[in-house]
Amino acid sequence: MIDIRKLKELIRLMSANDLVELDLRDKEEQVTIRRPNTSAQPHVMHAPMQTEAPILTAAAPVATTAPAATVSSDEGLLKIESPMVGTFYASSSPEKPSFTTTGATIGPESVICLIEAMKIFNEIKSGVSGTMERILVKSGDPVEFGQVLFLVKPS
Repeated sequence: MIDIRKLKELIRLMSANDLVELDLRDKEEQVTIRRPNTSAQPHVMHAPMQTEAPILTAAAPVATTAPAATVSSDEGLLKIESPMVGTFYASSSPEKPSFTTTGATIGPESVICLIEAMKIFNEIKSGVSGTMERILVKSGDPVEFGQVLFLVKPS
């Protein structure tokens, strides 16, 4: 059974981030919390409860770690979007180099940033191949689900 204090904290986070559904699962139990949809664009957050390899994604299957990438018709660049609500980090710690920089060559499995959500740091992989053209957020910035984080020139 999930701890009631944790449940109350999850409900508070749902309200703070305008989420309408939260689905938590591990090998033994599953908890789904829903609240009335008060906005036109609901956000759904799925998160495993296990601690070995936490992945937290929004409006995507639980096992998905790569953010959405779409081709921008204006510039011919790929947009890499945030797969969740959280805090963006360009490196694993302030004294470490950034995961990627402008001009860097990346592949689909390249870790390009971390997004902290609910005290869990999630490695975000690019999901695309190409050259990093622009980084649109700074380390420590809050990010929204679907927000464009990077622009990549496809290879």
